[in-house]
Amino acid sequence: MAPHDVEKAGDLDGTESTANSEKIEPGLLAEGAYGEPDSDREEVEQMDAGHLDDLARQQTVASINARPGKDENGVQRVTSKSSAKSKISRIATSLTSRSKKARLAPAPLPLSDLDNGIVGWESQADEAMPLNFPEAKKWFLISLLSSITFISPLASSMFAPAASFMDDTFHNKSLLLTSLSVSIFVLGYVVGPLLLAPLSEIYGRRFVLTGANVFFCVWQIGAALSPNLSALIVFRFLAGIGGSGCLTIGGGVIADLFHPDRRGLASSVYSLGPLFGPVIGPVCGGFIAQRVGWRWIFWILLIAGSCVTAGIEVLNSETNPRVLMRRKVKRLQKELNRPELRSCYDTNSQQHTPTQILLHGITRPLKMLFFSPIIFLLSLYMAVAYGLLYLLFTTITQVFVETYNWQPEICGLAYIGLGIGFLAGLIVTAKLSDATVVRMTKANNGVFEPEMRLPACIFFACCLPITFFWYGWSADKAFHWIVPVIGLVPFGFGMMGIFIPIQTYTIDSFPTFAASGVAALTVARSLFGAFLPLAGPSMYQALGLGWGNSVLGFIAIGLIPAPLLIYKFGGKIRKNYPIKL
Repeated sequence: MAPHDVEKAGDLDGTESTANSEKIEPGLLAEGAYGEPDSDREEVEQMDAGHLDDLARQQTVASINARPGKDENGVQRVTSKSSAKSKISRIATSLTSRSKKARLAPAPLPLSDLDNGIVGWESQADEAMPLNFPEAKKWFLISLLSSITFISPLASSMFAPAASFMDDTFHNKSLLLTSLSVSIFVLGYVVGPLLLAPLSEIYGRRFVLTGANVFFCVWQIGAALSPNLSALIVFRFLAGIGGSGCLTIGGGVIADLFHPDRRGLASSVYSLGPLFGPVIGPVCGGFIAQRVGWRWIFWILLIAGSCVTAGIEVLNSETNPRVLMRRKVKRLQKELNRPELRSCYDTNSQQHTPTQILLHGITRPLKMLFFSPIIFLLSLYMAVAYGLLYLLFTTITQVFVETYNWQPEICGLAYIGLGIGFLAGLIVTAKLSDATVVRMTKANNGVFEPEMRLPACIFFACCLPITFFWYGWSADKAFHWIVPVIGLVPFGFGMMGIFIPIQTYTIDSFPTFAASGVAALTVARSLFGAFLPLAGPSMYQALGLGWGNSVLGFIAIGLIPAPLLIYKFGGKIRKNYPIKL
């Protein structure tokens, strides 16, 4: 939503709400906005947030249309200059204008009611609310997050073409340990999100992101100074835990800053790092290892990571609305000498110790992963696709060295095929995602459903298996090197087209706990990304490049129906099998 649209939303929804809070708030916002909902309502709200947001939006518009005595100044800011138009006509004109701009009306914010001890936002256009931040600030914060989200995945694969140099240094003869030294970083992505996601929802995104970034940078020093292979593997694992912070918190930041009809574009920009980082990493890593030694890979990661971390610490802002509201409550409790004041998000919640809150938060991603059928199915689908991606990462160097006699520093250039696919997929997905949601929401009588993110995934899923047959058999028959490189393009294109919509779908389904939802996805896909590549050397040795990649292609074909099934039945599953978070 553009800045002037935010102002209109505030004038339309906030001016009247502030003046008539007793009329609107008890019926419209009493539980869903002011307080933590009771257990039954909480389950429905979190699993079907899009539907309830639409219901609240419809109630708000209906209540405005039903009241003729609206403040004149507020109306004039929303509508045209003509004072002869009726108030109903002005509201209709405003809604039509929004529709033409392909935007959905925002859900109402919970407002303050100090008479009842409730601290909320001052108006629907309260600038302290991250959803109402200026557009420039929103995209600046996303850019900050994307910068470190590029460096962390870069570190996951940058070492891949240098592994052979490391083997010479440590006299390693085990292909399994060589593959593990590369993929162990991704195993850190399994452990980190389980702790960092709940911490970000309790203590804030900014604090946790900075701490995780520092942790990531510190262990680059250990990796650079590793005395043996075992130490290197341990240090890479610890660096992966810190590096998972940006991947875990990103979904929460997007949910904090953007309404559903803008999250697709935001997710596309944010996803540049996780998908392009692993592609650019080997290109740089091969040249660095060949020219100045493999240890310098970690020194360069330390320098780049430290610079970005310092910039984030200085320029970043907190975006978690619950954390911001708790800070406001503490300030008002002290200023007004009213210790009974409570946050509009926590009015019905019981008092818990920090330890209880943290333990509950740590278990939340696991509950979402194992007790939500939708999250489980999406996680399994993404995990297999991500595992196939990292299997490609760990074998491309070996394939081009042995089959095409490339030098390790040149082998990284083969990853450019994936990068081209990622870029093409990003452009198409960014164009389609939000536009599809707006179009389908209008066709659905204005009711938004998270499943509207998924139709395009069906097409993109068909692209994944193409790469394995094309790349595998062209390399097996030693065709010109450009043929297998081009064969990597469809996988990159398809991977971007399923990664972004599924991540955005999770954010839309669990907007309050988006970080935990994304953490569940990250844990599952990182497990496969860490261990599936270990099977690569033995599989290719037994089956060859042609049939080995064909096996992976058949697995990818088996995944094609998954997005279609989730799109068709996902809404029913979410509503019939809610979980209490």
